[in-house]
Amino acid sequence: MAQPMKPTHSIEIKELLHLADRTIKTVKGQYLFQEGEKAEELYLIISGKIQISKITKDGRELALRICSDNDLCGELTLFTHSPRYLLSALVLEEGEIAVIKSEVIERELFQNSALAFEFMKWMSDHFRRTQTKFRDLVLNGKKGALYSTIIRMTNSYGIKKSDGSILINLPLTNQELGNFCGTSRESTNRLLNELKREGIISIKKGKITVHDLKFLKDEIGCENCPIVYCSIE
Repeated sequence: MAQPMKPTHSIEIKELLHLADRTIKTVKGQYLFQEGEKAEELYLIISGKIQISKITKDGRELALRICSDNDLCGELTLFTHSPRYLLSALVLEEGEIAVIKSEVIERELFQNSALAFEFMKWMSDHFRRTQTKFRDLVLNGKKGALYSTIIRMTNSYGIKKSDGSILINLPLTNQELGNFCGTSRESTNRLLNELKREGIISIKKGKITVHDLKFLKDEIGCENCPIVYCSIE
């Protein structure tokens, strides 16, 4: 079976596991941490999936990325005074997570120049992915934001099939997909139905198959960024 076209990460899990204070099991639907809570720990994903989101005062949600194996979350609080989490982390898929005290990893980064260099590269890639995502959301409107999100998901969770189509091996409701685009469920439904009528995509059991990736890229003027920057992670 074909494997998902997942971008690689520069930080190896073995480099950080020895710093962990403990490991925990996660439960789908629970929050690992929420915006505004005191931040004293980072989380290294061993297995499972975590969605990182910003929730507005009126309850609307903008999903920013999905963390999976060998990813860090909660890293934006490092080297700050009295830190609090800036975003929320929702468990999408149960798994196991290593918990690392912030003060421990800060001390290790000061002492281990090789790890510090890898960490800076990882953070740089993370910021570039975030910048390109906001660029697409701001410049391309609701339709472009959805197309961009689907393209990113093919890069992160896509499995290429024999007929050339790409299955996004991640089941999402239309509301969850809309959260990544900053659009309502109704708008997402309408746009997805248009793509289905035109044969650009099909949907089965909550999983999208993309039949014409070129169409989506042409519609948003895709710059063909490296996959490491054009992903949902």
